[in-house]
Amino acid sequence: MRDQGFWEKLEKPFFTLAPMADVTDCAFRELIAEYGKPNVFWTEFVSADGLAHPEARKKLLVDLKFSRREHPIVAQIFGGRPENITIAVNLCKKLGFDGIDINMGCPDRAVEKQCAGAAVIKDPKLAEEIILAAKSGGLPVSVKTRLGYNKVEMGWIRHLLSLDLAALSIHLRTRKEMSDVPAHWELLPMIIEMRDEMKKRTLIIGNGDVENLHDAKRIVEKYGCDGVMLGRAIFGNPWLFSEKIPTLPEKLRVMIEHTKLFEKLLGRHKNFAIMKKHFKAYVSGFDGAKELRAELMETKSAKEVEKKTLNFIKNRL
Repeated sequence: MRDQGFWEKLEKPFFTLAPMADVTDCAFRELIAEYGKPNVFWTEFVSADGLAHPEARKKLLVDLKFSRREHPIVAQIFGGRPENITIAVNLCKKLGFDGIDINMGCPDRAVEKQCAGAAVIKDPKLAEEIILAAKSGGLPVSVKTRLGYNKVEMGWIRHLLSLDLAALSIHLRTRKEMSDVPAHWELLPMIIEMRDEMKKRTLIIGNGDVENLHDAKRIVEKYGCDGVMLGRAIFGNPWLFSEKIPTLPEKLRVMIEHTKLFEKLLGRHKNFAIMKKHFKAYVSGFDGAKELRAELMETKSAKEVEKKTLNFIKNRL
């Protein structure tokens, strides 16, 4: 097996931040690095086909921005063309990433039409070609996938394990199930046992329905995985990995900081409306939240957000 790079140096258990499109961008990750750094960062997923095309690459490079505080950081890419995977991986290596992750679980139809994301589950041969192409870049390669496409397919997981990945993150649902059923954590010990029987060093990371770090630690103890990936729990809570419980004024002031970072780092590249999903998460569960949230939904700049939020803190808290 090739060098596992930073993966073999991680203390176990470890806890990672899931890659989420239009959520875990460079602005939010910088905030998380400040208030509650996970053991491993992931970027949003980026199209390998786009990175292989000079014109498209210019627009996509913003999705690969990261700060020094985010190491170790893994670039997640997707695509169904091994030759473009190679180009994307070589670019990510030049940019200073610590590892490469291939998305083989995204259920988005547009992604699947490119023979990428969850569609790869139906084509194990292509999956192998993609992984071998990614390994050619010399960085440790991991995969994030699901338990199967229409049903649980342990043969799919076995196939991935046979390819000597540094790490395998498993969203414990099938593609068909989306997020409509509870994650099948009870199947994780079977996967770990399979890995051990195959005498592979691949680290197993479980993902799905993890509420907080306490929950993640309980999962490790119960199911025996090497690490746990947390996703939706990060919404409105950059303190997730530190387990700090902020006061409401602290939470609202960090929301302002988040908005300013988004505008500074991404304002020329992304629509300000992306921040509104974050406002919904930060502003909930307290008296006056509904009214403040409604006001924030009408904002178009960090300056407006700051003014309305500070006014709320002054008059209501």
